[in-house]
Formats: sequence, C-alpha cells, structure tokens
Amino acid sequence: MSPSQESVFSDYEADTSQTSKLIRKFKETPFVPIGMAGFAAVVGYGLYKLKHRGDMKMSLHLIHMRVAAQGFAVGALTCGVLYSMFRDYVGKPKE
Repeated sequence: MSPSQESVFSDYEADTSQTSKLIRKFKETPFVPIGMAGFAAVVGYGLYKLKHRGDMKMSLHLIHMRVAAQGFAVGALTCGVLYSMFRDYVGKPKE
C-alpha cells in the first residue's frame, strides 16, 4: 500500500478509543450508559453499607447487592428497548 493511498479503514481507526465508543453508544442508546452508571452506583453504595450491615451475614448482603445492581441494569436496558421501539414505531410518521 503506497503512502499516497488513503486507508480504507480511516473512519474506523479514528473511532477506536473507548471514550469515543461510549459517547457514540450514549447517543445511539442513552439507557445503556445510564444502566452502567446505575450498576456502579448500586455496587458503590453496597460496598459503603458493607461496614454498617449490622448482624446480617456477608453472603446475604452480597446477594442483596448483586440483585439490586442487576435489577437496575436490566430495568435500564428494558426502558431503553421500550424507548427505541416507541421512537421507531410510534414516533415516526407512517410513510
């Protein structure tokens, strides 16, 4: 390949950083990063409350934390799917 030829993958190579992928994903489907942030927030809160769990067993606390984090992530993804279905089928005028 000669240097004068432009790369076929120039658009792909320019968009390979993780932050640009996350920004593009947020613009396409905004509920995915919201689900990721909520998951991280629930895990952070659960780790913070780990010191003050009282007489609750650690395994039970970790199970509750996991279920809450998964529930938030699945709920955000479900809202995202419903939003995209609404945008595609109801929000568009019929042609």
